[in-house]
Amino acid sequence: MFAYEQMSRHWLRRVTSNIVKGLPVTGNFIIRKEKVMSHLMDLSAYEFGGASNNNHLADLDEFGSNPGGLNAKIYIPADLPAGAPLVVVLHGCKQTAAKYDEGAGWSEIADQYGVALLFPEQRRLNNWLLGFNWFKPSDSNRGAGEPLSILHMVEQVVRDHGIDPERIFITGLSAGGAMTSVMLATYPEIFAGGAIIAGLPYGSAYTTLAALRRMKGRGSPTAQQLETRLRNASAHEGPWPTLSVWHGSCDHTVDASNANAILGQWRALHDLEKKPSSTHIINGYPRRVWSDVEGHDLIEEYNISGMGHGTPLKTHGKKSYGSRGAFMLDVNISSTRHIADFWGLSAA
Repeated sequence: MFAYEQMSRHWLRRVTSNIVKGLPVTGNFIIRKEKVMSHLMDLSAYEFGGASNNNHLADLDEFGSNPGGLNAKIYIPADLPAGAPLVVVLHGCKQTAAKYDEGAGWSEIADQYGVALLFPEQRRLNNWLLGFNWFKPSDSNRGAGEPLSILHMVEQVVRDHGIDPERIFITGLSAGGAMTSVMLATYPEIFAGGAIIAGLPYGSAYTTLAALRRMKGRGSPTAQQLETRLRNASAHEGPWPTLSVWHGSCDHTVDASNANAILGQWRALHDLEKKPSSTHIINGYPRRVWSDVEGHDLIEEYNISGMGHGTPLKTHGKKSYGSRGAFMLDVNISSTRHIADFWGLSAA
């Protein structure tokens, strides 16, 4: 297996280099779909690791139709009060729901603040690297594929546990971050807020090759095109979800230009100026905030200087959550905690 992976890495580096540079791919380098899929979230995804020892997530076996063919896990704290909020958490490639929860620490937040959690989970049958198919037209439009499966999961958890329908949130890393963009675009009326970590804007790619280029920051649609695609993703006319955007400045898997594209899409939707309303330094990292005329924070962005591809964590000391690992990066700031605060989950 190791020899095969080494060969695949060499092959894919050469193919991807040509794709990103816009050079032709011919002869012995005719692309096989499954090999390109294995590269979609970077060759280093092979190191994501295996199954987690975190086994406290339960299966959500029945939730209506499942056109995307996804699995679903839930975590419901003991004595969850009626009208509790729900957070939908989307893992990255080569991860399971339990593995991502263990790293990010969302179940710790759930226990502390009384929050229900839903973890849609990719199946290898759909994507052998276990990444959500954010770039496929069949899985990035309202009323079809993976988005519709996730919607049905949300509706089932809301019914089963008396969730407050006005406090449903969604977050994800990498491919999960890109699928978070899809869900916020296609079902904005469902979500009060979202958080995109190392993700991509909605409508940035509709083919495998385009997805590879967008991840490297190449060939992105114009800001106007991205705004139009976001507006056309549903018939919703507002109000719009709030948004938290996190990206490492040294991310070589999903270029940080994607964070700027996400911000541009959602500033346009919220009718906000390019200049932020306020700036702060939090745990040594810059945070920019865009607020409405009444002072409500609508968009925030954390640029984690020096960080590569992954979820920012603080795993030791006060207000720490989760555990470090592959693409779970201890950089002395807990994105999980700050996202929960931005959404008001920690409010008494």
